[in-house]
Amino acid sequence: MLKPTRRLLPYLLVPPGLLLIVLLPSITVVNYDPYFKASYALTTMSRLTNALSTQSIVNDLLNAGFGRAPLTPTLDVTSENPEKGMFKNVPLAGFGNRRGKPATGVHDELSAKAVAMRVAGRTVVMITADALIIPREVADAAAAELKREVGLGRDQIYFGASHSHSSIGGWGEGVVAEAFAGGYQPGVRVWFARQLAAAAKAAMADLSPASVGSTNLHMPQFVRNRLVGTKGRVDDSFSLLVLEQTDGDKAVLGAYAAHATVLGGDNMRFSADYPGNWQREMEANGVSLALFFAGAVGSHGPVVNGKGFEGAETMGKGLATATLIGIQHLGRTNSIRFMALGLEVELPEQHLRVADQWRVRPFISRHLLPVEDRTLLQAFRIGDSIWMSTPCDFSGEIALNLKNALQLRGFKSAITSFNGDYIGYVVPGQYYHLKSYESRTMSFFGPTVPDYLEDLMRRMADGVGSNRD
Repeated sequence: MLKPTRRLLPYLLVPPGLLLIVLLPSITVVNYDPYFKASYALTTMSRLTNALSTQSIVNDLLNAGFGRAPLTPTLDVTSENPEKGMFKNVPLAGFGNRRGKPATGVHDELSAKAVAMRVAGRTVVMITADALIIPREVADAAAAELKREVGLGRDQIYFGASHSHSSIGGWGEGVVAEAFAGGYQPGVRVWFARQLAAAAKAAMADLSPASVGSTNLHMPQFVRNRLVGTKGRVDDSFSLLVLEQTDGDKAVLGAYAAHATVLGGDNMRFSADYPGNWQREMEANGVSLALFFAGAVGSHGPVVNGKGFEGAETMGKGLATATLIGIQHLGRTNSIRFMALGLEVELPEQHLRVADQWRVRPFISRHLLPVEDRTLLQAFRIGDSIWMSTPCDFSGEIALNLKNALQLRGFKSAITSFNGDYIGYVVPGQYYHLKSYESRTMSFFGPTVPDYLEDLMRRMADGVGSNRD
C-alpha cells in the first residue's frame, strides 16, 4: 500500500520536536523486549503446538474445481443496488493522492477467482481478487456466507489479492482505510464480500478429479528492491501451481512479489494493472482460469518497460510468456499429500511512531489505527508445494529466508500477502530505523514482529511439510 492522504499526515508526520513538547504525556519509548519471552508469543506458540498435535496430513487422490465472479462495479446508476454491484460512484483504492475521488470509468475488468481442492474429504478454497487488499470485514462476511452455505471453516479459506492500486475502494471505515481507499460506502463492502463468496461457491460446485504440478520460475527482470535498492535482496521467483481436471480444464495460480503499481495515482479508471494482463494473456492461451496472488510485496516494486497501461500490458504479457514456456512440460500427479493449517496470532501492542525511538501510547494509537490485536497466518501443503499467507505487505527479503529453507527440503513454495486482514508492513528488523514509509509510517507493531512472524511461519512450514500421515 502507498502513501496516505493529508488526513492521516497530522498523526504521523508532524515534526517530532513539536510532538515531544505538546504530546509528551501521550508518547512512550519503543519496546525492544524479546518476543519469545512475551505473553502474546507464548500464547500463540502454545496454540500452534496444540494445532499441530491434533491435525494430520492426508495422502489421497485430488479433486479440484474452478470458479470466478465479476468484481467490476457498474457506475453512474440512478438507483444503487449493491448486491448487483450497481453504484452511483466508487473511489479507487491504492494512492492517497487521489484524495478519495470517484473512478471515472473502467479500463479493464476486475474479477474474483477461486480454486477449490479436496483430498480425502478435506477441502481448501484459494480465493483471490483484482483488489488492493482483502479487508478484514470483507473476508469475515465472505467467510460467514461460505460457512453458512457450503460448510467451509475460516481455516479452509486462503484469501489473497493482486494488490492492484486501481481497484475498488470505499470498503473501509476510519482514517487509515479511507486515506487509502476513499470514503466508506457500506454497499461496496457487501458487493466485495458477495463476489468473493460467489467465486468460491462456483469452484466448490465444479469439483472433479484433477492433477497438480508446481514450479518456481526466476524472473528477476520484472522486480526490484524499492526500499534499499541493490543493498538488499530480491525475491524474484514466480511461484506457480498448475491444476488440470480430467476433462482438460486447467487453472494456473501464480504468486509474484512486485507491487502492482505500474499504474500511478494519476490513473482514475478501474484496472487490474499488470496482474490483470498476465491473467488475460494466460486465459487467451489455453488456460481456463488464471489466478494472481500478490507475493511478499513488502519492499518490492515492479521493473517496467513503458508507462501507464502500455507498461502494465508489457509486464503482464512478459510474465505470461515466460510462464507458458515454464509450465509447458511440467509434471503433474493426482495423488498428493495435503494439509491446511490456520493459526490465530496474538500481536504485541501497537508501535505507531512519531520519531525513531518514540511512539504513541497504545491506548491512544488504537483510536487512530483501528487494527485488531490478533490476526491469522496460514500454511497450505499440496503435494511438494507449500503456500503460506500473511496479513500484511510481507517483506520479500524475509520470504526468501523461508523459501530457501523449504527449497533445501525439496519443496517449492509461495509466500503471499493480504490474507483477509491488514497489519501494515512487515520488513526485516535491520531496516526498522530507516526513516522510510515502509519501515516507520507503516510498521504498526514494532521491531520484533518480523522475527516473530518468521519464527511462527517456519514452525508452521515444518508441520505441514513433515512426512507423517
